[in-house]
Amino acid sequence: MSEPSRFMLVVSPLMHKSPAFERAAALAKAADAALHIVAFDYLEGLATAGLVNGQALEQMRLGYVERHRQWLEEQAHPLRKIGVTVTTEVVWVHNPLQEILIHLQEQPMAALIKALDHESPLSRLMFTPLDIHLLRECPVPLHFVSHVQHAMPRRIVAAVDPFHRDGRYRGLNDRILREAAKLASTCNALLDVIYAHDLSSISAAEFGFHNASAFFSSSAAKAFFEAQGEAFRELAERNGIPAENQHMIMGDPAKVLASYADAYDIDVIVMGRVIRKGMGRLIGSTVEHLLYRMPCSVWVVAPENLID
Repeated sequence: MSEPSRFMLVVSPLMHKSPAFERAAALAKAADAALHIVAFDYLEGLATAGLVNGQALEQMRLGYVERHRQWLEEQAHPLRKIGVTVTTEVVWVHNPLQEILIHLQEQPMAALIKALDHESPLSRLMFTPLDIHLLRECPVPLHFVSHVQHAMPRRIVAAVDPFHRDGRYRGLNDRILREAAKLASTCNALLDVIYAHDLSSISAAEFGFHNASAFFSSSAAKAFFEAQGEAFRELAERNGIPAENQHMIMGDPAKVLASYADAYDIDVIVMGRVIRKGMGRLIGSTVEHLLYRMPCSVWVVAPENLID
């Protein structure tokens, strides 16, 4: 895995052991990496308890943090027995996002691992969950663990878009494939790469047509499809992906990727994220749309040199 050889596992403040523990331990062991387990505690009921005695309230808070620290140490013990270097930390903080970002600045990590919190669509509409904030702002590879069949991933798929028309993301596809290849090598897993392309999203005006039907009834559509295929093959071959592991499928990317992951028992899908502003930020990106719909875990890669 990428340097430095250390992972951060962010866990729930409720002392709940999720499959993310097993995934983080398996990856750390395979990569010969250290693992830092951290809980960012803040319990609204405890924080706002109507106690007159402020000192008693502070003692309750300190007591909970200490119990959580002891609980994390109990979870870390079996990991240390299998040779993983584990450190634990509990922080009482109201805004975990900023604290996580500060931690990543002060203690560089190879990746941040976290169980996906399955928020309801209504909740996501009214309040932006921590997972979405991390998806948009986390500077290191971000692994959301969900629907785990195997602690150690056996099948990994990298999702690319070689025809991304925003020049700010030049090189992101290569970064996705490098990250996916390193993950697959660490896990001794099978790696496939998929390009889900949707011609209906292409603006006909870009190709000199006044309406979409004229575009799709012409040879331009065929030429564009062939150009996509050539770009995809060149990208995959440049990154050492064999032809039998390259898959170009027509259809809505979100539906294609979810269906593919379900049909082939994919453990992890590696995707890139893009920065959206204004209305685009409200609409979200493909990875945001997929996050709660994928039948597997998601590994998210950020662009390296994003132009403002």
